[in-house]
Amino acid sequence: MSTTDVVAEVSAWLEANWDPDLTVAEWWERLGTSGWAVPSWPEEWFGKGLPRAEALRVAQAIADFGALAAPGGLGTLLAGPTIYSHGDDDQKRTYLRDIVTGKQAWCQLFSEPGAGSDLAGLNCKAEKDGDEWVVNGQKVWTSGGHWSDLGMLLARTDPDVPKHQGITWFAFDMHQPGVEVRPLRELTGRAMFNEVFLSDVRVRDDAAIGGINNGWAVANTTLMFERTGLGAGGGGAGGSALPGTMSGDLDKRAGDLAGGGDKLESSGGGGKSHERLIRFARENGVADDPTIRQNLAQLYTYNQISRYTNLRQRALRAQGKDIPGLGNIMKLSMSRILRLTRDTSGAILGPYATLHAYSSADAATLDAATGRGEYGRVTEAMLFAQGPPIYGGTDEIQHNIIGERVLGLPKEPSADKGKAFRELPKNG
Repeated sequence: MSTTDVVAEVSAWLEANWDPDLTVAEWWERLGTSGWAVPSWPEEWFGKGLPRAEALRVAQAIADFGALAAPGGLGTLLAGPTIYSHGDDDQKRTYLRDIVTGKQAWCQLFSEPGAGSDLAGLNCKAEKDGDEWVVNGQKVWTSGGHWSDLGMLLARTDPDVPKHQGITWFAFDMHQPGVEVRPLRELTGRAMFNEVFLSDVRVRDDAAIGGINNGWAVANTTLMFERTGLGAGGGGAGGSALPGTMSGDLDKRAGDLAGGGDKLESSGGGGKSHERLIRFARENGVADDPTIRQNLAQLYTYNQISRYTNLRQRALRAQGKDIPGLGNIMKLSMSRILRLTRDTSGAILGPYATLHAYSSADAATLDAATGRGEYGRVTEAMLFAQGPPIYGGTDEIQHNIIGERVLGLPKEPSADKGKAFRELPKNG
């Protein structure tokens, strides 16, 4: 199906189905079961089987139409793709519909205080009790944990085998007693990340995606989708509703949360951030500064390289081929683009780049004082730019993966190969 056909088809569907007077839950039920909420998913599991680039065009078509966007978050980005890749049919029926219809929100319970870069060194343990597992441990940097219904939990289910072999990926209930979520305030003033404490919480055998002790392979699938998704970008244009029972948005009128067709921006796949910066440079009288002009040209070039890389990947997939390590490459590309955007933004905004509000009330005061209301988004992006090179696997990890798995370079020496996890020195 051509791009024109896809856009025409989704536009015709929207003409027949969009109703701003529906609740968010009703609209997302209609959109999710149609296949247009996550069109990159398999057709048999609420998708259309479209390439990622086409799925982004569908999202843009929904935004341009003025309808409420599909539910976003880690459910559609990570949990759903992992479950349809590794889950059995019962698990797919249990979890996927509630993801595409926004009924449940997900978070990622992977990293720990002593297991970040060395994720396989995680200490969160799950001990068998009948057809359930009793889990104890701590997770950190859990995005959206404070408003999630379910978590992608990595827990150690067998400490007597090497560390990569005794891990299980569970679909985990965040609402049960014994789950404590503590938000972590960031440089931006927001608290998107959390630390999560698990005390004698429970998860059933049938919530193990991919089988018991096969969690490392399943986790690598999750991380692959994460890196590819972060690198390819995407956006939330078309609305501001959050999925899940904790957000409070499901009972709201869909039309009140729908957007107006803003352009979906991509951090690593051909974004438009340079266009806004060019406008700011002209407004501030620095558009002729040679360093700023060079940075803007470089930013445009990086975005175009990413866009053409996505097009190349699409063409190769049509031939049954692939670009080895593409997710890692695009993750690195995103980090580079965000750092350059940060530095260029600071140079263009000048003294305004030192001003940032850490609450809604302060933002209103600052906007009134400066008359530059758009700058708040820029300074927040500048502060947040320190995060992406770390989360989803640091840039250093991406380089190692490309070197070892794609280029075939020797692996780093390891003293823990073949040893049972309980015999290893622990990371903190």
